[in-house]
Amino acid sequence: MALVSFDPFEGLLRLQRDLDRIFGKPSPDFGLTGPNVFPPINVFSDKDGFTVRAEVPGIKAEELSLDVEPGRLSLSGERKFDPHADGGYHRRERRGGVFSRTLRLPPDLDTHAAKAELVDGILTVQIPKAETAKPRHIEVKAA
Repeated sequence: MALVSFDPFEGLLRLQRDLDRIFGKPSPDFGLTGPNVFPPINVFSDKDGFTVRAEVPGIKAEELSLDVEPGRLSLSGERKFDPHADGGYHRRERRGGVFSRTLRLPPDLDTHAAKAELVDGILTVQIPKAETAKPRHIEVKAA
């Protein structure tokens, strides 16, 4: 018998996202979340732009596909199954297979200047703000 995690609020959150999409309201979240979503991500922004960090241990850079366009970032790839399964598992928490995550991005980013780097199983994607979206300092002159 397998134990399956159950989130009683996931159905309500899905309904809210569907209603927001139908009525054209942007959803406040950045995609699915929870303990079984792969890869887990952290998203943050600062005055210069937007950063996404995804944990992808054991996956090589050439095995990842990353697409960024105005308003959206998509990450996909495949995590290979563990070859040591011949004798059967006592416990299997790491899943394998194809994965895909899509995040909604703010509209004021310069997606053409996006950069991605994979170091020690952490994928870091940096997308700077467009120059027109950055605050400007205006000098006040005396008349």
